[in-house]
Amino acid sequence: MAKPVWIKHALLATLKGQAGPRSGAAMSELGIIEDGSLWLEDGIIQAVGTTDDLALTYGGRSGEAEVVDAAGRLVTPGLVDPHTHVVYGGSREGEFEKRLQGVSYMEIMNAGGGIHATMRMTREASEEELYDQSRKRLDAFLVHGVTTVEGKSGYGMDLETEMKQLEVMKRLNAEHPIDLVPTFMGAHAVPAEYKGREDEYVDHLIEKMLPKAAGLAEFNDVFCERNVFTPEQSERILEAGKRYGLTPKIHADEIVSYGGAELAAKVGAISAEHLLKASDEGIEAMAAAGTIACLLPATALYLREEAAEGRKMIDRGVAVAVSTDCNPGSSPTVSMPLVMNLACISMRLTPAEALAAATYNAACAINRQDRVGSLETGKGADVVLWGVHSYQELQYLFGVNHVESVWKNGERVVG
Repeated sequence: MAKPVWIKHALLATLKGQAGPRSGAAMSELGIIEDGSLWLEDGIIQAVGTTDDLALTYGGRSGEAEVVDAAGRLVTPGLVDPHTHVVYGGSREGEFEKRLQGVSYMEIMNAGGGIHATMRMTREASEEELYDQSRKRLDAFLVHGVTTVEGKSGYGMDLETEMKQLEVMKRLNAEHPIDLVPTFMGAHAVPAEYKGREDEYVDHLIEKMLPKAAGLAEFNDVFCERNVFTPEQSERILEAGKRYGLTPKIHADEIVSYGGAELAAKVGAISAEHLLKASDEGIEAMAAAGTIACLLPATALYLREEAAEGRKMIDRGVAVAVSTDCNPGSSPTVSMPLVMNLACISMRLTPAEALAAATYNAACAINRQDRVGSLETGKGADVVLWGVHSYQELQYLFGVNHVESVWKNGERVVG
């Protein structure tokens, strides 16, 4: 049994506030406690308050605890990454060079590269090889302050490999400190063997894959994009997933405006991802439906595209989360601190909004807000101590990993 942990003299950004996804002004309410303190025990946050308050209750037990003097440094909830493709085989660094030479992402994909290349490498990899490669990525996430990660399948696009990816996620979730939340994404692309028979693949996915995925995944995602899946095909897949208890997510309006944001609202998706080209009508529909916009500024940077209009979305009442989109082709990064920086620089979020988007709203995007995403009594003891003295400084000093210590379920796993 781990010792209790008493963190004191911290600048606590608790993120305590309204329940459910936060939009508008609520995204700037960080629940700051000056000279704040936490007591972590049995994997749970047992108390949150000022250092003086906790000293009255727990001071007599300080001898049995790991006592951490934060000395005024920032303490936040563990970061939550709500959109990754963390389990995959191989690498695609050669495509990076091609894009720098002017070849577009979709040109590479249509020529058999991109998602199709990773599909081949993931199909060929053994479960053990996928486990080892993905575990290293989760180790790197942890060092960057991330304690909960969503992971998508979608690099198999056949029953065997999709299930292999989901089984690896199940094992990683059990054996790695990070909580790994599984999403089925058999609708990531149409595999080459179904080229020209796209509707047949949709039928196969619905009839053969979804029933099996329902026992391993919580969410069902689809890449609704021109030359990938049409809005009509995407709606069929997402509605079928709902019948198996899988909550809809959707890759929407990344390359062109294609009605993905509107579809997300229509099917009641918990989140819509990417949204670089989302229409004003789609943004309004998402705000009305309560669909979270999961924005991926590192992907836009890596593909040299204009980032999604995060400022507009917040101003129009959409709850915004941010993510690395960790994947081998368009965002091979695990740095949520960098993503927060980019959310400010390229999408005009404020430092407070960026932190809320990477913690509480990110937890809402994967239905984990009752467990993580804020520092509140009774929640999981996922905590990060940063080597800065304000939340503004965390975003101001960009491109640097300021993590000093990380606790997962009350155990120090970094630092």
